Amino acid sequence: MKNYTGRYPASRPRRLRQSNWIRRLTRETQLSPDDLIWAMVVHDGREGEVPVASMPGVARLSVSSAAAAAKRAQKLGIPAIAVFPHIDAAKKDTVGKEALNPNGLVCTAVRAMKDAAPDVGIMVDVALDPFTDHGHDGLLKDGRIVNDETVKVLVEQALVQVKAGADIVAPSDMMDGRVGAIRAGLDGAGFQDTLIMSYAAKYASAFYGPYREAIGSGKLGSGSEQNPGDKRTYQMDLANTDEALREVAMDVAEGADLLLVKPGLPYLDIVHRVKTTFGMPTYAFQVSGEYAMIMAAAGNGWLDGDRAILESLTAFKRAGADGIVTYFAPKAAELLGA
Repeated sequence: MKNYTGRYPASRPRRLRQSNWIRRLTRETQLSPDDLIWAMVVHDGREGEVPVASMPGVARLSVSSAAAAAKRAQKLGIPAIAVFPHIDAAKKDTVGKEALNPNGLVCTAVRAMKDAAPDVGIMVDVALDPFTDHGHDGLLKDGRIVNDETVKVLVEQALVQVKAGADIVAPSDMMDGRVGAIRAGLDGAGFQDTLIMSYAAKYASAFYGPYREAIGSGKLGSGSEQNPGDKRTYQMDLANTDEALREVAMDVAEGADLLLVKPGLPYLDIVHRVKTTFGMPTYAFQVSGEYAMIMAAAGNGWLDGDRAILESLTAFKRAGADGIVTYFAPKAAELLGA
């Protein structure tokens, strides 16, 4: 469709900005609580809330507090919550076997949250990094993250979480073939209706640091032969865009229902390309580093925090995202409802 532009003085674009009512009436992009997925960290301790130092305003929640938060989400109109676990270090090992515990933290939290607010969707992370003592998303052998062996464990993890009541499984590990294997495992166990939100384009980013503190995964190895020092052998190279489309295409073919780009603001071009290329439900993850930067700047009085929150979330919608996974969800819902 052609873009017809008039000439000044007959055309004055400022006419459409002069009052709040006309700005609202002509607004192209709309943000609402319906667009939000609340990123939430749960822990297996007794304290109701344990603040995360690098993420002001975010706390690890106990199971009972998470259940109360699910009720709050329902009241605020937030459709879904994404759950991430902080596991007692004593329960971690090299293979992440606690990820398969049907009575572990994730499954216990899912059951409590679904009991408290049945109409709120619960999304669970499928990856081993919260459960391994080396902090990687997969199994480590001879200094390499092994793909196919990891995928087998991820299928088991997904099944355990879904049996506890999870509505969406979200594999964030970036192993090749894991979406197809999880889809086959779910279908074979009678969970054909369970949704898969694939971290279809997840980049090896510097913006994940505060999250690693939040879930207690700590720092990765020093880069020795026994433990690679970063996740660049499985997460995507930040310089690539065509690769993202190949990754997404594979996940779509394997049965992904929803697509996720991570991180968010530094990758709005990827969000746009994924949405326009595939036309599927596409989401962005406003990650911990993005959250921390806005909160730090607001805390120092360098910007208006409330406006920055809504502006950043609107940017995802403008780029084509159908929704956003964000730690700002409850605050944003309150602002949007004001």
